[in-house]
Amino acid sequence: MAKMWWQSLIVNPVVLGGTWAVCAAPNALAQIEGYNPISQTNALEQVTSVSQLRDVSPGDWAYEALRSLVERYGCIAGYPDGSYRGNRALTRFEFAAGLNACLQQIERLLPNGELEGSDLATLRRLVQEFEAELATLGARVDNLEGRVAFLEDHQFSTTTKLRGEVSFALSSVFGDEKADGSGEDLEDEVVFDNRVRLFLETSFTGEDLLLTRLDALNTVPFGPGEGDNPNITGTSMTRLAFDEGNDNDVAIGKLFYRFSLGEMAASHNQEEEEHGHGHGHGHGAVKDAKLSFIIDAVGGEFNENFANYNEFFSEELTGAISRFGRFNPIYYQGLEGTGASMTYNFNSALNLSVGYLAPNANDPSQKNGLFNGSYAAIAQLGIEPSEGLRLGLTYVRSYYPGGQVVVSGETGSELANVPFGEDTATSADQFGLSASLRLSPAFTLSGWGGLTLAHAQDNGFNNGVLVDEGDDAIIFNWAVTLALPDFGSEGSLLGFVVGQPPKVTDNDGGFEDDDTSWHLEAQYRYQLTDNIAINPGVFVILNPEHDDNNDTIWVGTLRTIFEF
Repeated sequence: MAKMWWQSLIVNPVVLGGTWAVCAAPNALAQIEGYNPISQTNALEQVTSVSQLRDVSPGDWAYEALRSLVERYGCIAGYPDGSYRGNRALTRFEFAAGLNACLQQIERLLPNGELEGSDLATLRRLVQEFEAELATLGARVDNLEGRVAFLEDHQFSTTTKLRGEVSFALSSVFGDEKADGSGEDLEDEVVFDNRVRLFLETSFTGEDLLLTRLDALNTVPFGPGEGDNPNITGTSMTRLAFDEGNDNDVAIGKLFYRFSLGEMAASHNQEEEEHGHGHGHGHGAVKDAKLSFIIDAVGGEFNENFANYNEFFSEELTGAISRFGRFNPIYYQGLEGTGASMTYNFNSALNLSVGYLAPNANDPSQKNGLFNGSYAAIAQLGIEPSEGLRLGLTYVRSYYPGGQVVVSGETGSELANVPFGEDTATSADQFGLSASLRLSPAFTLSGWGGLTLAHAQDNGFNNGVLVDEGDDAIIFNWAVTLALPDFGSEGSLLGFVVGQPPKVTDNDGGFEDDDTSWHLEAQYRYQLTDNIAINPGVFVILNPEHDDNNDTIWVGTLRTIFEF
């Protein structure tokens, strides 16, 4: 005997899997409390034969159930394009609509005697057999409804959810002298620092995101002493990825609004992008969106707004332990600025991103503001020629007034950051080529090369060397990263980074880096639970500051990471 309609629903729930796949006429939908006809963007049409559904074949496991529902009860509807979309998720509204359609059909058949007696007998027998189970199920549903009602009454917000991350870290540098030619010993005391970030994620439409991040950080950078920080190593090459500090004062570290227009199919590597560091962080363009916008009010970063092709290492907390190992330094331009970004997906294999960030956009004084101070404008073409392979071609135009010059994003040598001296206004044309190759779910190889053409924008002196307006400098960097996700346990990561931090290879208006530094890094993030990870790591800089007269410097850290 053929299955009854309700048997199909119990045994083969995917029969209802397409959005509005089992559907009544519009009047049946209108009977569902809370249903909004305006949201039904794809009108459905009744089918009289399962063969009318072009994406359903006899080999599908639910084929017979669908055929019975169509031919015996006439309560299956398809999309106008002839598809059924059986793998799409089912909402409670959709289930109610489909169930209502079939019930109405059964009610019509009963008075006319068109329902087989054997079907009725089977229905009565099954109801009796599962009477206890049905009663238990009803009680569980009532209990769930009560719990849901309690949560709704006591929830923090109907539009906002709270997410957080905390880290404790033991860190130190090891070696002999600082890499600044001073002859002073490294500041190699072991330090214990912490970092707390709370994310308030608000959505008004379900497709947009207003993110407010609160930071409390107390890390001192292992660097040459930028700003009020002490000189620890004499070079930026030794900086950690997570070395920001504000004396644990709570401050807004990031504030942006993201929205999108249109939809498209998911990209080849969407799964890898989502699981690159174990937990989603809400950054980047909207998934599956045709056109996505991000407006950064505080803390804008190109590496978070766009794909950076080093997803297993890019996050400050769960990625590489070094600042240089996170991604191509081209993405540090405009760091923590204010501006806007846009990504347009031509299709699943090609996208274009553009953006603009100004670090001092809120300052109305000279050499500041949104357009008259330091800024960076980016354009990036993303290419996915096949599943597992992604390529990025990136260009950035940047400008730094005198006193704000940081051409290489505080990675590489000091000369690579201020090729004409810190008081000489500098612009730069920066080019990047990045790639990521997923050879298997457990093995991803990534890398990048970066070329910077820096330009002196006024006359000046650089350590006694005359700088003329129009002088140029060439800066180059590269790296290769290897990620082994789920190594040892699900969610864990074994990672390696090898590369050359930014180096000045030619300079019309000053000095050049004569030798070559090597950056070698290894780390293992062990996921103890879904929310706690232990992350030991070490990296070594050979020939710091691209000077083989400098002593090798080691940096080690042991992080405990909490995410909730």
